[in-house]
Amino acid sequence: MTNIPTDLLRTLVAVVDLRSFTKAAASLGVTQPAVSAQIKRLQFLLGGELFDRSSQGISLTPQGDMVVSYARRLLSINDQIVHLGEAGPRPELVIRVGTPSDFIASMLPNVLARFRERWPDVRFIVRTDFYDSLLRDLRSGEIDLYVGLSMSPPPDARHSWAEEVVWVRGDSSQLDIERPVPLVSHGERSVYHRIAVTALKAVGLEWEDVFTGPSMNSLNGAVAAGLGVMAVTRRRANDVGMLIWDDAPLPKLPDLYSGIYVREGGARAAYEQLADEIAEVITAARPGARKIVGVPEKALKTGSAA
Repeated sequence: MTNIPTDLLRTLVAVVDLRSFTKAAASLGVTQPAVSAQIKRLQFLLGGELFDRSSQGISLTPQGDMVVSYARRLLSINDQIVHLGEAGPRPELVIRVGTPSDFIASMLPNVLARFRERWPDVRFIVRTDFYDSLLRDLRSGEIDLYVGLSMSPPPDARHSWAEEVVWVRGDSSQLDIERPVPLVSHGERSVYHRIAVTALKAVGLEWEDVFTGPSMNSLNGAVAAGLGVMAVTRRRANDVGMLIWDDAPLPKLPDLYSGIYVREGGARAAYEQLADEIAEVITAARPGARKIVGVPEKALKTGSAA
């Protein structure tokens, strides 16, 4: 390790100056869990506790006191460099987007490119992971937007649509329902895997994971080769040319739900505008999209993941 991120040091100083994690979060425009996560990360990087847990309130350990002293000096120099030679700092916006991998190639790049035409100083960091992990990161302020699927209607998404889910197969696929159904998926944490297993269990069918892959391209290849069947949204199956099996001797699959979530704090106006533009693209690409009635279009509130 050769560098300590200055945002972690700025968070530490804010907590110490305001004597409160909650007040520091409000001053920095992030959630309280995000402040706690940044302090934990800083302590991990430094290899020691910065706060004295045996004392009431905000009390520093000897190491913490020294770190805060150095942090103030470093942040002062950092801020002088930022303002050097300028009438004022040029605003730069970094938007961190979390999404399952199958949303990236099919939708996001064009939306982000158009958005940057109007926000020329914006940069994007896109992370791929599963629903549970990304939603936790959204609530802790580690990402700003989440675009993805869930198994139940999301009550706290800014936009949400029902997605029809179908079985797909290869040209030469054969299925013996007396034997376990061969499944292709991203793995047990994937909503596609969960919805397939739940549907098979409900009718008393066994299954086996015959192929677990990291990308939609790998899964498409496995299905096309006849390794097994897969549950996927009709939208995505059509996007990548998968063979939809409408008359499969398998249980009908329930809907999944596309959700666009926005975190609290930060550059909310920009986050919400980007969320709305992503929603417009989904609607334009899928004229028959069923928007969920009764789901409030509001920013994400702090709470446990669905």
